Amino acid sequence: MDYTETFSPVAKYVTPRMVIAVAKYFGWTIDQLDVVTAFLYGVMKEQVFCVIPEGVELEGSFDCLGLVKAIYGLKQASRVWDETFDEFVCAIGFQASSLDPCLYIRIVEGQCVLLLVYVDDMLITGSSCELIARTKTDLKTQFEMTDSGKCAFVLEIDLLDGADGSVTLCQRRYVDDILKRFGMDDCKAVASPVDMSSRLVSSGAVTKVDAPFREAVDALMHLTTATRPDIAFAVGYVSRFMENPQEEHWVAVKRIFRYLQGTKMHGSATSQMRRSTFVATRMQTGPVTSLIVSRRLVTYSCCWVRQ
Repeated sequence: MDYTETFSPVAKYVTPRMVIAVAKYFGWTIDQLDVVTAFLYGVMKEQVFCVIPEGVELEGSFDCLGLVKAIYGLKQASRVWDETFDEFVCAIGFQASSLDPCLYIRIVEGQCVLLLVYVDDMLITGSSCELIARTKTDLKTQFEMTDSGKCAFVLEIDLLDGADGSVTLCQRRYVDDILKRFGMDDCKAVASPVDMSSRLVSSGAVTKVDAPFREAVDALMHLTTATRPDIAFAVGYVSRFMENPQEEHWVAVKRIFRYLQGTKMHGSATSQMRRSTFVATRMQTGPVTSLIVSRRLVTYSCCWVRQ
C-alpha cells in the first residue's frame, strides 16, 4: 500500500473569517451543511483488504474483503474523500481558490457562490439565493447531507448577530472549556492580559515549573488564531519561555486566563455594509509598545475591507 499520499488539506482559520466578513459586508446569508459519513464516499485507488466484520455472513469461503470505498480509520481515508469531493464540485462548475484549496468559487452570469469545506462541514454563501439552492440540490444528489440552514456555530466558533446587522465571531464555549481544563474556571478577572510592569526573562534553572505550561500556551494559541487577536501579544510573549518555564512564566499564563474570564464574549466583529464593491487596505504602524526583554519594539499591521 502507498502510505506516502495521505495528506488532506484543511481550511485555514483565516478563510472562514474572510468568507463570513465578505458575506456580511454584502448582506449575504450563510448556510451550513454537513456530509453524513463523508469518508465512506471516497473511492479507493489502491488495493486494500480488510478482515470480515463480525456478524457478516457471506456465501462461499473468504478470508478477507477488498475495499471499493474508503472506511474510517484508513490512513488515506481523508485524502480519498477530499479527492472525491473536489472532483465532483469541479465537475458542477466550481473552482478551488489558489489561496486555500478548501474554498470553492462558482460564478454564473455575474452571480457567485462561495463553498468552504472543513472535512465534512461546509459553509455556503453567495449573491444569488437561486444559485445557492441549485448548488445544494447538486450536492444532495451525490452525498447524503444535513442542511442546518443559517449558520450559528462552526469550528467551535459562535456567530452572534447584532441588532445593527453585524456579526461577532466568539469562542465563549471554548474559553469555558480551557478555563475548566486548567483549573481557572473560578479565577478572578483582570482588565488586561499582560502585566507590563513585570519583567520576564529566560531561566537557566534545571527544573521547570510543575504546571501544564506548554499545553496551556497551545490552547491559547488556538484561540488567538481563530477569534481573539487581543491576546496575540500576550500569548506570543509567554510562548518564548516554553522550553524552560518557571513560576513567573506560569503566573503570566494564568493572567491571560484571568483576562479571558472577564472577556468571554469578546471576539472579531464584522459589520453589514451592503455595498456592491469593496477595497482591501493594509496599514502598518510604527512601534506601539516596548518589551523588557531582548526584543526592543513591537509593531502591528491591520488589513480591512472598506467601501
